[in-house]
Amino acid sequence: MTTLQRFSQETKAIFNEAFKAYYALLKIMVPALLIVKVLQMLGAIDVIATVLSPLMSMLGLPDLLGIVWATALLTNIFSALIVFFGLASDLSLTVEHVTVLGTLILVGHSIPIEGAVARRAGVPWWMTITLRVGGALVLGAILHAIYADLPAFQQPAQFIWQPQAEETGLVAWLVSQLKTLATVFIIILALVTLLKLLQLLGLERWIHFALAPLLRILGIGHTAANVTVIGFTLGLSYGAGLLIRDLDKGVMSKRDAYLALCFLCLMHSVIEDTLLIVAMGADLSGILWARLLFAFVVISVLSRVTLHWEQRRTNGSTG
Repeated sequence: MTTLQRFSQETKAIFNEAFKAYYALLKIMVPALLIVKVLQMLGAIDVIATVLSPLMSMLGLPDLLGIVWATALLTNIFSALIVFFGLASDLSLTVEHVTVLGTLILVGHSIPIEGAVARRAGVPWWMTITLRVGGALVLGAILHAIYADLPAFQQPAQFIWQPQAEETGLVAWLVSQLKTLATVFIIILALVTLLKLLQLLGLERWIHFALAPLLRILGIGHTAANVTVIGFTLGLSYGAGLLIRDLDKGVMSKRDAYLALCFLCLMHSVIEDTLLIVAMGADLSGILWARLLFAFVVISVLSRVTLHWEQRRTNGSTG
């Protein structure tokens, strides 16, 4: 076989692998996107905002910000920022306010879509909601308790950038979603190609070696190292898409997949999403460092609890 033939064969294999991972995501994301759009049209965001308003007060936030988090929960971070900046001029917001709100948004957003992806990868809906909504509220309460006595966080928030409002209408929405889905395939293809290249160069082993101590703390096996890094840096859907691929191929255990996805529920797309929230004037101590520490603590505890349950189940079945 010539070099050109081998290259052609490898290229075809990479494309097929990327398409399989993409198609698995597509079957989840398209129905979820349609459901979210219908819910938006039925006024679900206003209903959720009404429920969240009392919780905002408990976290030291103006009640009106409930609609911002409701938008994030049901849609995405960018849409939530558009709503936020539309309300911000009428509110006297401090660094504490935007940091706590930003943390809520980063932990709990795009629940219908990302929750559906996580469910396909082995994380049930109740766990996704517990981690992302419950976790966001717990972390927000902790930050509020800490920041309330710190003068630097009671200063007025300084907005860095404001997004432009998106076009409305079904046609504009459809075009936007098609662009997003096309981008997802391009990114997955690039990721599969990169992972193959790292494998050929022998660099994949070094990545696993470098991450081993952190994964050990989380109770996650080395087979989940790649998808954890991808989900952590780029986003839950990309990491989960490759995780589903590895599960289907049998190269990753269900336990590792479960813990990796739970970690990514709390901490994913750390670069892009964090930068978007920085635009609100939020402080990195909350939206990055506290969130990262919180994710490690929660998943470390969850790992040990699930291991204990598995051991009891095993002992019970053999007893």
